[in-house]
Amino acid sequence: MRLLNLFKIALKAIVLNKVRTLLTMLGIIIGVASVIAMLAIGEGSKKSIRTTISNMGSNMITVKPGADERGGVRQEGSTMETLTLKDYLAIKEQSTLLSNITPLVNSSGQMINGSKNWPSTIYGVNTEYLAIKTTDLKSGSMFTEDEVQTAAKVVLLGQTVVDNAFGEGVDPVGQMIRFNKIPFKVIGVLEEKGENTFGQDQDDVVIAPYTTVQKRILAIDYINQVVASAISEDDAPAAVIQVTDILRTQHKLTENEDNDFDVKSMEELISTFSSTSEMLTLLLVAVASISLLIGGIGIMNIMYVSVKERTKEIGLRMAVGGKGSDILMQFLIEAVLISVTGGLLGVILGLGTTVFIEKFLNWPTSVALYSIVVSFLVCAVTGIFFGYYPAKKAAALDPITALRYE
Repeated sequence: MRLLNLFKIALKAIVLNKVRTLLTMLGIIIGVASVIAMLAIGEGSKKSIRTTISNMGSNMITVKPGADERGGVRQEGSTMETLTLKDYLAIKEQSTLLSNITPLVNSSGQMINGSKNWPSTIYGVNTEYLAIKTTDLKSGSMFTEDEVQTAAKVVLLGQTVVDNAFGEGVDPVGQMIRFNKIPFKVIGVLEEKGENTFGQDQDDVVIAPYTTVQKRILAIDYINQVVASAISEDDAPAAVIQVTDILRTQHKLTENEDNDFDVKSMEELISTFSSTSEMLTLLLVAVASISLLIGGIGIMNIMYVSVKERTKEIGLRMAVGGKGSDILMQFLIEAVLISVTGGLLGVILGLGTTVFIEKFLNWPTSVALYSIVVSFLVCAVTGIFFGYYPAKKAAALDPITALRYE
């Protein structure tokens, strides 16, 4: 009952000074809203990155020749020719953790159809590529193993290439198109994927048999990459190690020699982008938290003013038997009420802000429950921390001195 009465007294004091209380809450409201919005943007970005990379093939593994730049210094051209079809076959035959694998060669050029042309990249792969990239066909069919072996001049087109080289709404299957000067027959159109998180158009792509690109376009006997998919996401790290061991043996590298190739899984890419996103989120939250600190200082300031204004009231309460602990609790409850109410309004504003950001700014957001819980806890702690000292000062007042205060 005593606590209930103190709560009523604190609430009455807040209601009597509505404008001042609201202005005091502003720092808390803005701080909590900012923290929730920043965390929502961070979580949304991480989920968007993971979804985008998963659409590319979450268990995908890529093998590349020695990087063309290391430490800012460009390497020799020969280091880019360290992957061969023998390497691809060795991985295919010896690895037990891969479900699909393909060599990959690529070249940039113009896709030409009559008076229309479009700059794009042609990727030379085998029949397992679509399964690795988790891509479906919108129309037509995939080229066959026989067409790979005979270096047939057939291609699959992404929707962006179709729209720009043939026109929107046109199904080009069965028609001819040229890559630079070489004619190809269109045998399929890829399902649309749109832009990924990094702004890259996933539909601006042309796919052909790797033998065709290797022999008829590039005239090379090595390959640019080996792309594979692990049996599952959990097997990807072990698959990376296994592929690395196979290639080290294949390239006859000694223990003291560095790899002349690079093996990476999508999990590493996800981890890299997620850690960067987390760092930026923490930075934004740290900046937003300054508002909470300012709000806390505002509460302390207003409680000091309140103690000064009500010094005579405090003295009267003590004179009729009120204890110092009651005075302390009354002002502490008042500070916590201001802080928690501000926190509640901040949560509402924060949720509204995340909806606005997602709907009107087209930025992915994801509100985590923990961000709301933590915000409330921070508000309660802020009220107690910044309200305690003024409340303690009020409780320590001498009743006689307080009654004489003008």
